[in-house]
Amino acid sequence: MASWNSIPLEITYETFGWIAFFSWSVSFYPQVILNFRRKSVVGLNFDFVVLNLTKHSSYLIYNASLYFSSDVQHQYIEKYGFGEMIPVAANDVAFSIHAVLLTAITLFQIVIYDRGNQKISKISIATVCAVWLVAAVCFLIALPSHSWLWLISIFNSIQVLMTVIKYIPQVIMNFMRKSTDGFSIGNILLDFLGGVTSYAQMAMQSVDQSVFLGELLWQHRKNVVIFDHVVSVFFDLLFMTQHYILYPEKKVAPPKLNKEKTEPLIRSSEEPAAPENV
Repeated sequence: MASWNSIPLEITYETFGWIAFFSWSVSFYPQVILNFRRKSVVGLNFDFVVLNLTKHSSYLIYNASLYFSSDVQHQYIEKYGFGEMIPVAANDVAFSIHAVLLTAITLFQIVIYDRGNQKISKISIATVCAVWLVAAVCFLIALPSHSWLWLISIFNSIQVLMTVIKYIPQVIMNFMRKSTDGFSIGNILLDFLGGVTSYAQMAMQSVDQSVFLGELLWQHRKNVVIFDHVVSVFFDLLFMTQHYILYPEKKVAPPKLNKEKTEPLIRSSEEPAAPENV
C-alpha cells in the first residue's frame, strides 16, 4: 500500500477491512439469538453446524500454529523467503477462537432446545470422522520429520473443503421444507457484507498491479481466501434467493369471527337462556 499517495484511499481500504472483520465476527450471533428466542432449533440444519464447527476448528489450528509456533514460522520463512510476512495476525487467531466458541454454543443449543424430528445425518458424522482421521494420520506422518508447516497446510485444506460442503445440507433442507423458517437470514446478510467489502479491498489493490498480484499470492498461501470467499458469497446469494424470493414468509391473517354463531363462554345470569328444542 506504500505506493498509494492518497490518504483517503488508504482510509477507505482500512475501513473496508474493518467492516469485513466486524461483519464476519457478528454474523454468528443472529442464529444464536433466534434459537434463544424461539427455544427451538427446528429449521436449522444440524449437519451445517457440525461441519461448520469442523471448519473453524481446523482454521483455528492453522492460525494458532502459524502465529504462536516459532518452529512453524521458521519453516514458513525457509520455504517462502525472509522477505515474506507471516500471513496470520492476532486478529485472525481471535476471530478463529470466537468462531469456534459461537459455533459450539449453537451446537449446545441444538442439545437443549426443541429439535422436532431433526437429527445429525450419518453422512455428516462419517465425513467429520473421516476428516479427523486423515488429520491424525497426517500428524503421525509429520511427527518423525517435524514437518509442521506441511501439517498445518492440511488443516488449511480441511477448512476450505468444509466451506465448500457445509452449506449444502441447509440448502437442501430449505428446499425440502419450502421454507427458511428457523434459519437466520441475519447470519447470511452479515456474511455477504463481509465478503463484498473484502472484494472491495482487492479491487482497490488493483490500483497498483504489482501490489495486487503480490497480495493475491499472499492470500493464496494464507488460506486460499479468494476461493473461500467465492464459495461463501455464492451460497449467501442462494440463501437470500430462497428466503426472499422462493420461500418468503407467509403472513397468515387472523381468523374472522362469525358474530352470528359466536356465543359467550359464560352466560350472564340476567340473560335469558335460549329456548330448548322440543
